[in-house]
Amino acid sequence: MIRVGVIGASGRMGRTVCGAVADDAELSLVAAVDRSGVGTSAASLGDGSDAGVMVEGDLDAITEAEAEVAVDFTHPEVVMDNVRWLIEHHIHTVVGTTGVGPDDLAEIERLLEKEGGRSNVLVAPNFAIGAVLAERFAAQAARYFSAAEVIELHHDQKADAPSGTSLSAARRIVRERAREYRGPDRETVPGSRGGDLEGVRVHSVRLPGLLAHQEIILGGPGQVLTIRHDSMDRSSFMPGVLLAIKAVADRPGLTAGLEPLL
Repeated sequence: MIRVGVIGASGRMGRTVCGAVADDAELSLVAAVDRSGVGTSAASLGDGSDAGVMVEGDLDAITEAEAEVAVDFTHPEVVMDNVRWLIEHHIHTVVGTTGVGPDDLAEIERLLEKEGGRSNVLVAPNFAIGAVLAERFAAQAARYFSAAEVIELHHDQKADAPSGTSLSAARRIVRERAREYRGPDRETVPGSRGGDLEGVRVHSVRLPGLLAHQEIILGGPGQVLTIRHDSMDRSSFMPGVLLAIKAVADRPGLTAGLEPLL
């Protein structure tokens, strides 16, 4: 039985993670941390959550509960502070919070080495297995299509734009493509062509009613290939989150992305 603490437990994803952990026979929800909802039962966060766990406002709840793995779904402004604390306290960590960039990953690797490898960290921009597969397919296609654009669509409460998932996909296309492509930059409305990541345009849509959706469009002479993934419910992320929780202790150092586990 793996003892699990959830940071950001009162948020949309945190509530879903609490329920999924509590419902899994191999896991035990032992701590729930959030600045909001302090003193409420984790059972109120989602179906299946352990009624004996109360939401606490301090990370010390993770160590006091003797959690072996912590899951962070918080906010880009605080996630690295949480990761630093967890590494210092030798807690295996699964990070689903968006906004963790290459510089942050490099810092995590340095911190893990400094602490002598006493804990491991897995950071993934998306835990939906379909999204991971879509990025893999796009990387394969990029070897044959030099032109590509990414359109990501999320709910209007998402904290960052573009999403970590779209940035991951665009960076991988850049690495895999046979040659660089530069399309026309003419705009009658500034920004209408989206952001430019080394020739891969990234467009962000934020609307109520959406959850998490992405299209990767690759173009070549006389043809277009579209790869699309849609998450209609946060339950789509839970198989990947649970897989990461169970695997992180056996993956030394930093693991970037869910794909190495599949």
